[in-house]
Amino acid sequence: MSDSSVEGTTMSSSLKDPDDDDDFYAGSEDLICKVALPFSDPKFQLYHEIISLGEQIKTLKAEKPMHFKKRIKEEVTKLLQLKQQLGDDGSKKFILKTPKGTRDFNPQKMAIREQVFNLIIASFKRHGAETIDTPVFELKETLTGKYGEDSKLIYDLADQGGELLSLRYDLTVPFARYLAMNKIKNIKRYHIAKVYRRDNPAMTRGRYREFYQCDFDIAGQYDLMIPDAECIKIVAEILDSLELGEFVVKVNHRKILDGLFACCGVPEEKFKTICSAVDKLDKTFWADVKAEMVDEKGLPPEVADMIGVYVQMSGGPELIEALLKDEKLGANKRAAEGLEEMKLLLRYCDLYGILDKVSFDMSLARGLDYYTGVIYEAVLKGHTNEPTSGGEPTGVGSVAGGGRYDNLVGMFDSKGRNVPCVGVSIGVERLFSILEARAQAAKGKTRTTETEVFVASAQKNMVEERMKICKALWDANIKTEQPYKKNQKLLNQLQYCEETGIPLVIVIGETEIQKNVVKIRTVATREEREVSRDDMVEELRTEIRRLGVSGGAAGS
Repeated sequence: MSDSSVEGTTMSSSLKDPDDDDDFYAGSEDLICKVALPFSDPKFQLYHEIISLGEQIKTLKAEKPMHFKKRIKEEVTKLLQLKQQLGDDGSKKFILKTPKGTRDFNPQKMAIREQVFNLIIASFKRHGAETIDTPVFELKETLTGKYGEDSKLIYDLADQGGELLSLRYDLTVPFARYLAMNKIKNIKRYHIAKVYRRDNPAMTRGRYREFYQCDFDIAGQYDLMIPDAECIKIVAEILDSLELGEFVVKVNHRKILDGLFACCGVPEEKFKTICSAVDKLDKTFWADVKAEMVDEKGLPPEVADMIGVYVQMSGGPELIEALLKDEKLGANKRAAEGLEEMKLLLRYCDLYGILDKVSFDMSLARGLDYYTGVIYEAVLKGHTNEPTSGGEPTGVGSVAGGGRYDNLVGMFDSKGRNVPCVGVSIGVERLFSILEARAQAAKGKTRTTETEVFVASAQKNMVEERMKICKALWDANIKTEQPYKKNQKLLNQLQYCEETGIPLVIVIGETEIQKNVVKIRTVATREEREVSRDDMVEELRTEIRRLGVSGGAAGS
């Protein structure tokens, strides 16, 4: 068969950023490039190579990615080089979509989000917090060196003003910068805002590149474990109020981890990198973590095995007592200090009535460089993050996390003056994923407005009378709507109220105007009664209270 006989051969290739991980090779969101090329065209061979290499990488990732990490990286580099050779010939069709790792929110989803935000803010305020805001981007130097291995996930900006800038990775480092800049020595603050990470998005598991964080932090020189325990109490309050089922708040201490690594013979310069490896235990198997420690971090296998004995332990006060008596860990000064502090923390958690929701977990490491003391992480029991037989984590993972970071502010202070801090961040995007799925499964309507009263007209030419009534109700702070058509059919107006969950309707016609009355209609029961215009506002307020209309976007 000659080359010319296959003129017009159609090929499809998924040409995407390999950092997009799960969605890199195939899926409904792929950017598909369709080309018609003869075999003689050099680009035909390039397309074949790209497809073949992409399938190889996909196979490696589907097996044990920890073992093939180096090879995957090499193959991805080759793939990117091939894509550069291919270039852009203008044949790609532009696909209208949101950027990878982001999404739009319709009114139903926004109603759920607003409810959750209000609940979280109420909890923060109940504990006496005030709020601040910081820029969405910072000087790159502000963020550099604060996140350990996660620093590669920071988005850098191509700024034309000469400054090197990056999108904020979290709200904690900007908060520390804010304290140092303004010479603030104590504050209890909350901050709810978007952060950005060049992560591998897995939106079915609640991971994104743009997402909200809800942070609560206590800064200042206070007595041991009192602020720390309150942060854990806040996490428990919020998760309880969301009614998401059982959860556990895992707690550990960086002093205990440092002491453990020292006891096991880990060189001090490797503490942070080994800590990052241990931090992956909630996402993968111990065998994979051990392989990383030995093959990539250079630890002797026997040292890794010794670490493995300890980091797979979890429990309560009894485990702390046992470890204090342990001949290795109990004899290490730093580990013993951490265990005593952890003992006090659990005592305070008991006084707050949340000890049954707290677990001392030696595998919790939280790889961020800035943590110095207690660390904690909340996980929903019904939504595990443990790996499946295929090695993939399931569920939504951690829904809150935080800890103590006493030295972070000092990194920004010209004289190195530290402000001790402890805080927690609520991972609301993962909570939203659960609540949205629950709302969808319930198949009930979610109210997307807070309208309490709809002003309807039964006859034509009533628009000015409707406006007068709307003004009176708006002035009385009653949430009110009216139709934007002059002469809309009454049936259509009432149907709109039923569809949107508006509980009350004011109906007016010529008769009502002549009698100086209005009809108040209860949408759910379709009952109507006349009241005078003078009493309309008070009657509506009474009816709103009776119906228990809160004005919130509650499910109906």
